[in-house]
Amino acid sequence: MKLEFDQMISAPCRLGILATLIPGQPVTFTEMREATSLSDGNLHVQTRKLADVGYIDISKTARGRRTVTEFRITDLGRERLRLHVMKLQEIIDSGSSAGGSAARGRRADESAVWA
Repeated sequence: MKLEFDQMISAPCRLGILATLIPGQPVTFTEMREATSLSDGNLHVQTRKLADVGYIDISKTARGRRTVTEFRITDLGRERLRLHVMKLQEIIDSGSSAGGSAARGRRADESAVWA
């Protein structure tokens, strides 16, 4: 069984952006930066990549003297993330019966980006 992962979603920073958007409410640039701990430049680049493939929408609205950037997940983005998670679950499920003892005793990777 070969599982093909969506490389656009496999990057931890983009996965984190999509996960932040799952509740469905628009998230401002500032809120997203705080949620993901990405720098302004990296957040801009990664959200642009997700928007270019149709996984998120980016809107800019004027609020007083400022322009507020908001992100929202699209139906396509939600579906692709759902498929990605399903593939990960298949791996977990197939590994629980074979090789489960090898993982016992190992500590979780404390350097993980997403807690």
